[in-house]
Amino acid sequence: MAKDITLLQLDHPGATDQTYRARRDFIAQHPGSIEYLPEENKTWQIATRNLTELHRKLASTNYLRGKHLIKLPADHIPQLRTMSTRLEKLGGFRVVPVEGLIDAKAFLSRLGKGLMSSTQYIRHASHPEYTPEPDIIHEVVGHLPMFANPDFVAFSKLLGKAAEHAPPELMPALERLYWFTIEFGLIEEHGNTKIYGAGLLSSFGEMPHALSPHVERLPFSIEKVVKTDYSYSEMQNKLFVIKSFASLKKEVELWLSAMKS
Repeated sequence: MAKDITLLQLDHPGATDQTYRARRDFIAQHPGSIEYLPEENKTWQIATRNLTELHRKLASTNYLRGKHLIKLPADHIPQLRTMSTRLEKLGGFRVVPVEGLIDAKAFLSRLGKGLMSSTQYIRHASHPEYTPEPDIIHEVVGHLPMFANPDFVAFSKLLGKAAEHAPPELMPALERLYWFTIEFGLIEEHGNTKIYGAGLLSSFGEMPHALSPHVERLPFSIEKVVKTDYSYSEMQNKLFVIKSFASLKKEVELWLSAMKS
């Protein structure tokens, strides 16, 4: 179930801004086509301008290709319906609006059905570089381009279907697997480490940090991943690097088979 999105934590930039809270609440409760305000489009423009520069240098080629294929606009917030139509033609994935954060099992299970859940509100204008929660920049800029890649789609559906049928004791491992791949994953490309995780690609603070000496980058190992803790509120200090999405999917398939036996 969606959390009560009007109860913003005090560290949220919009916590004491009643106008922002009312607008955010309105957007969340009226899924569908949104007529975004000029100041909301300006926040999008500032964020995407800064992110684009970092994407050129640090993002994976799969992400950059997907960003081009879905025609991600830089001057305005796109409608989810438009992005969903483009994605479905490319890789079969669709985008569905949600009010706010939803249960991990529900979110992952939707991935198994080819559905990406996305909020429609945007972060507070005072902090275009930061949000303590998912917003439309995180989900559209961070997530959607990768769903144009068939190997990434296959892995996402595998993880989602596993979550749909997983017993409660397996969910923490699947959540960590999701966190260190789809949200904060790195990939090796021609001898260089590149970024494909949405949590990194939607943050112009996290991206350079992820490839800095301050982060321990380890070869992907599912045994290590499912035992590694993570934090929602701090920059990551440990990340995992995959060789390819095909190899990632194969390793997860073997692990899931072993868990069933």
